Amino acid sequence: MNLPKLHVAVLMGGWANERPVSLMSGKGVADALESRGHRVTRIDMDRQVAARLAETAPDVVFNALHGVPGEDGTVQGMLDLMGIPYTHSGLATSVIAIDKELTKQALVPHGVPMPGGRVVRSEDLYGGDPLARPYVLKPVNEGSSVGVAVVTDESNYGNPIRRDAEGPWQKFPSLLAEPYVRGRELTTAVLGDRALLVTELVPKSGFYDFDAKYTDGMTEHVCPAQIPDNIAQLCLDYALQAHRLLGCRGASRSDFRWDDEQGEAGLFLLETNTQPGMTELSLVPEQARHCGISYADLVEIIIADALRHFGRLPEDNG
Repeated sequence: MNLPKLHVAVLMGGWANERPVSLMSGKGVADALESRGHRVTRIDMDRQVAARLAETAPDVVFNALHGVPGEDGTVQGMLDLMGIPYTHSGLATSVIAIDKELTKQALVPHGVPMPGGRVVRSEDLYGGDPLARPYVLKPVNEGSSVGVAVVTDESNYGNPIRRDAEGPWQKFPSLLAEPYVRGRELTTAVLGDRALLVTELVPKSGFYDFDAKYTDGMTEHVCPAQIPDNIAQLCLDYALQAHRLLGCRGASRSDFRWDDEQGEAGLFLLETNTQPGMTELSLVPEQARHCGISYADLVEIIIADALRHFGRLPEDNG
């Protein structure tokens, strides 16, 4: 990279469920930037963030926040108003991509396969199932598998779901109900305009939940995934198509489920993450590393993309 030395504010933390992940991502990014000689201001997101940014006056913000309000367009709109360049996707893309139902409306008409389903009121779950079991319940706008429940005939949630059964219905007024797609967890990162690789995630607990994602040793990452070439190519194609259709910038990551008994018809895109994790266990840095891109280079590539978008860096620089 040929980036000039910059003053970078790294936004991290915040108050979303994914705060611990964001703090890990932010630390990794800040450490990498300092190792390259950049001046770094680390900002743990709070309600005074606008005043702190105005006082800091950075050249660019590296947005290492996850969840609301760093991933849903709120912070992006604030930075747009302040005229501060920032990494990753903009306001409109963030609003759409964090909402799983809006994402379906944007992608499915263009041929990207996603599971069916519908948004349901949590209160209605106590009266009966919205779909035939097994099915998945998840918050409409959370990531990192926060609040995901797989409801099966053998589940201990009850039939219908009991009010005292612990689950996302106790925390969120509405949930997205989707048919359960059996099979394998796959994910593909997109950097700029390039889909990198396909990784298969094999959780030791049987489900790729929050703990499995961010606890060392709880999930095996098979990179590149040992899957048929046609399935790998479809993952790359769909991830890049989603990145473009949603208007993502910098890096994104699309997650898939693949029923290997169904071949190509068994592949479904679950979501596209516009603020993918940057921890040591995160998938985008891992795939970049397999493609010969170091962690520090990855961070600078994402920053260069942001500066070009905001007209602060010539197109042929970086």
